[in-house]
Amino acid sequence: MLANKVRTMLTVLGMVIGISSVIIVFSAGEGINGLVVNQIKTFGTDIVIAEVRIPSNKTGHSKDMESGVSMAQGIQVTTMNLEDMEDIDKLANVNQSYANIMTQEKVSFGNESKKAYIVGTNEAFIHIDKSEVEQGRFFTDAEDRALEPVAILGSEIKESLFGDSDAIGKSVKFNKAKFRVIGVMEKKGAVMGMNFDEYVYVPIRTLQKKVMGVDYVTYMVHQIKDLSRAEETAEEIRTILRENHDINKPNDPGDVSKDDFRVTTMDEMMSMMDTVTGALTLLLLAIVAISLIVGGVGIMNIMYVAVSERTAEIGLRKAVGANTHDILWQFLIEAIFITLVGGFIGIILGVLISYLISIGATASGFDWEFAIPMKAYFVAIGFSAFFGLAFGLYPAKKAAQLDPIEALRKE
Repeated sequence: MLANKVRTMLTVLGMVIGISSVIIVFSAGEGINGLVVNQIKTFGTDIVIAEVRIPSNKTGHSKDMESGVSMAQGIQVTTMNLEDMEDIDKLANVNQSYANIMTQEKVSFGNESKKAYIVGTNEAFIHIDKSEVEQGRFFTDAEDRALEPVAILGSEIKESLFGDSDAIGKSVKFNKAKFRVIGVMEKKGAVMGMNFDEYVYVPIRTLQKKVMGVDYVTYMVHQIKDLSRAEETAEEIRTILRENHDINKPNDPGDVSKDDFRVTTMDEMMSMMDTVTGALTLLLLAIVAISLIVGGVGIMNIMYVAVSERTAEIGLRKAVGANTHDILWQFLIEAIFITLVGGFIGIILGVLISYLISIGATASGFDWEFAIPMKAYFVAIGFSAFFGLAFGLYPAKKAAQLDPIEALRKE
């Protein structure tokens, strides 16, 4: 190996690239998972979410996928309403709730206009959500029930329509209706791919009756008092919604095929995120394994060359007493040594690149934590040893099986 430094370095390089990729994949998986979990936590950990879904006879993730595709195609579920929320609010472990419905409209003031998401919600939103009102105030329950045309602007909408001037007390217009601005939300940025600064918040009943002409909601968020009873409370919510929507209680508690809603606790949501990021990590590792196989083939080729160049040496060793086992392990140890050296260098390089990625992501405004799970190091070293053994075994066996007399003739 020392006599052929360039060849050895090129062989090691293939393993370095593969192993560093393993470390980067695990680190990225942890970073993405932490990013998603932290963004979920911005909605609060003491909540249970009830949202509409299209009933499906399928089970597992396929039913959710089918429901999501159907809703993306424009199918509306109109069975969930504010009466459901008021019934759920009567549960002992529910503190308060808010409902949500959304539409997209062009919001205008004077000569300025901007496309925005109009969010209809109720007073409890500002107490449950992590959002804050920077200027003015949020609307009250009385204003919601009185169908008052009032609005709270997201920070970007306010800047687009009013610039540096005060927006409080002025009226914006969308869908031929005028809404008086009573507040401006504090800048929040994008969470889970949604830019909350481009939202306009209005009383849900006002949006339903005066703009959209509907009486349903898309989802409800329920703040609970005792987190340890979250799953129990979720089941109570399911019971209420089934009764209100005339859905028979299933014989199997896990059978939700007839439900036109989905109730999810935050623990369930985080578990789903762990499953998604775990599957993504495995997929990327499968891709990385291909590069390691390519590196392993390179090791096999180099070992074949080494066996060919050292045939006379093998014959001489066998002539002075070395047995097949000795020759086999000589070449196997060389192959494993090359891959382990590549593995250790790859780990160091992978950690360095992962750290630089975390710095870049943080600088770009992402809540990205630099973390590498311990299993990443074991997988990296395990891969190194495995590929060294797997791709070095055949050339080593070929070397061990050489006839000493034929080998000495190569001298």
